[in-house]
Amino acid sequence: MRFVVGFSSLSSLSERPLILGIPAWSRDQKRNMAIYITGIMFYKLGLEIFNGSITTLATDRFQTAHTFTKLGAAQGLNQAAQCVGAILIAPLIKRWPTRTVLATSILLFSLMTTLLLIIDASTGGKMKYKTPEQKVHYGSWNPNAIFFIWTLSGVSYGMVELIRRVIPCDIVGGDVTKLRRMDATVHIFYEVTGTAAAIASSSLITEFGNNYSFFLTPVFYSIAGLIWFFVDIPRDNANTAGLGVEDLEKEVDRGNYIVQLFWGFINFGKSVWVGFLIIFSSRKFIWLFPGYAMALYLHRFVENSLAPAFAKRVLGTSAWSQIIVGGSNFGELLGALSVFLFADHVTTPIPWLRADAFALNIVWTLQYYSTIAGMNVGWAWKTGATYIPISFGWAAGDCSLAAYIQSVLSTGDYASKYTDVSALGAVMAFLYSSYITMNAILSSVLGTIIDDDFSDHGNIRSSLARVGGLQFSICSVIILIATFIPKGAFAFNPGAIEGVRNEQELWEEDSMASSIKSDVEGFKHRHKSEESGFAPSS
Repeated sequence: MRFVVGFSSLSSLSERPLILGIPAWSRDQKRNMAIYITGIMFYKLGLEIFNGSITTLATDRFQTAHTFTKLGAAQGLNQAAQCVGAILIAPLIKRWPTRTVLATSILLFSLMTTLLLIIDASTGGKMKYKTPEQKVHYGSWNPNAIFFIWTLSGVSYGMVELIRRVIPCDIVGGDVTKLRRMDATVHIFYEVTGTAAAIASSSLITEFGNNYSFFLTPVFYSIAGLIWFFVDIPRDNANTAGLGVEDLEKEVDRGNYIVQLFWGFINFGKSVWVGFLIIFSSRKFIWLFPGYAMALYLHRFVENSLAPAFAKRVLGTSAWSQIIVGGSNFGELLGALSVFLFADHVTTPIPWLRADAFALNIVWTLQYYSTIAGMNVGWAWKTGATYIPISFGWAAGDCSLAAYIQSVLSTGDYASKYTDVSALGAVMAFLYSSYITMNAILSSVLGTIIDDDFSDHGNIRSSLARVGGLQFSICSVIILIATFIPKGAFAFNPGAIEGVRNEQELWEEDSMASSIKSDVEGFKHRHKSEESGFAPSS
């Protein structure tokens, strides 16, 4: 009996797609994934080129005394606008196919990025290589217009990013294994493209100037939009659960977009509040605030504030910040790949978060580099290499945390406790809003410290130590302490935290139980047949 049960269990385990590492995607799912990933790669190319160009444009055009104060404020507005974009797009996803809304949104995004090119050209701006002195020649437009343009592009960006988080369910359905493997596959291609695009952006800025270096962005966005129109999503897979607000149709008139939009803002605020209550009312979740929101803020700050400041004030060339960001993107790629490869061995987010906490202290090297670095591109590459382990730790922690949050909140009591909002959506809304608030406020405030340091001393060595090394070390201690809060987290590599085990263990247990039940039923059937005189033939 034991032999039969064990053999049956092993046979069933060998058929599981996760064990083999090859999800059982259908032919249509593979086709749609290929189309979607191709579009994502073009989207990432355009996004990195635009972000690099507008960041260096702001760095060069804002007044020296307020450069990084304004840069931080502009980035904060951009990220706040992303939330608005997500709310604006939510009712549309409920009415039209996701692929149509996604493709249309990216085409709108391309128009927003074209706006700055038109403004610069119409006010006398020229490409760098066309000027006699081979220097950037800007138009006569007011640099503060960057705030307006960056905010508009943030609205479009938020639309696209929200849909990107919903459409995987439309493509492969609700199977968790398929979803996680698809997410990992998409993320790997996304970061490969991001690394190449960031480095290419530096070359484009050097060649054309940061006022025209993103001329390819509208082209790449348009190609991505056209590609996404060919995603063929089965009607049965249409899904809007990822929006975080459930049963919206019960509360609003589907024929009135304005009413839907109103309720969208109301429900977003409600989601943030519910997320706050969930996070800070339980030991199971309170550690997610430093582990997710704070870690995400630090990652954005090291890319969007420290990299441009180091490139501009230490290396003397703002375009080289994209080389540093390229190193960061490569670190993210390695982090996501590590989670993908070691998912069966590192089954909780805890080890990755601790690695992230220790890696944050590497930021101290920026202050040291500022004392010895020369104004040559080699130092940009060295600094980019320094960013690899920093972003590795963050990406690994982020990927594994997302899986943990989803596994805890998408099932059980939390999934049915709240009638108006999704518990999963509420927690993610609160964590993301917390990150945006921290980034919007601290990026501008700490940017002032960098500006004042440069005005007073002609360098930013002191500010790199304070807003870089000291800030990151304090946060690393907070994150490290937070990793010991959940139950069962004191082990070096916990097998489970808060009673939550990894998906493979749960599946194996369920598979074993099903095998035992099947074997017992078979035994009863044979025994009953033998008593009746009708024993089954061998």
